[in-house]
Amino acid sequence: MAETLLQFRKPVLGSDGSVYEARACGGPRDDGMWEGWVEFLPIDGGAPARTGRETTQPNRVDTEYWATGLSQVYLEGALGRALDAPITHLTSPQPSVFPMRTPRNDRPVQSVLDPFSVYEKGESLLRTQLGALSAWHLVNIITAYELSEESVATLNRRSTAALIDTIVHRVRVESEAPRSVRRA
Repeated sequence: MAETLLQFRKPVLGSDGSVYEARACGGPRDDGMWEGWVEFLPIDGGAPARTGRETTQPNRVDTEYWATGLSQVYLEGALGRALDAPITHLTSPQPSVFPMRTPRNDRPVQSVLDPFSVYEKGESLLRTQLGALSAWHLVNIITAYELSEESVATLNRRSTAALIDTIVHRVRVESEAPRSVRRA
């Protein structure tokens, strides 16, 4: 059964000025793994929204840990993704607002962490947070932020340490580049 894992204290502001309460939710899959997503409830009323699957973890504890690492910037991006997705109408709003659903295969790769945002707080913190992630999360980060020219198949054969080094190196190089050549 799906459940709310964490309710965020700070509201999230939508691009239209609407204010939302954010919750990290999760539930077990048929294969025993857990998936997590983010739900948003408009504070002034209205239809709730949720993202597609944002993470897959081996168990509830790891899914809850994932939720504790979500930053305000991440939640703002998640709200944008949730509002772009079709709304699912509810039959029972408790404890999770939305029933679990199978993610669409046509969604672009999404990253559980913004390495540039974390790097601004320090390379050591970035390495620590990357070290807490599985190799496939690291490959998703590299793919989502275009941090390597290597194929996903090649990246999947690299060690966790090598993937972390790739991310940190590229983020450092791009962060130190003059503003005129940085990514938008």
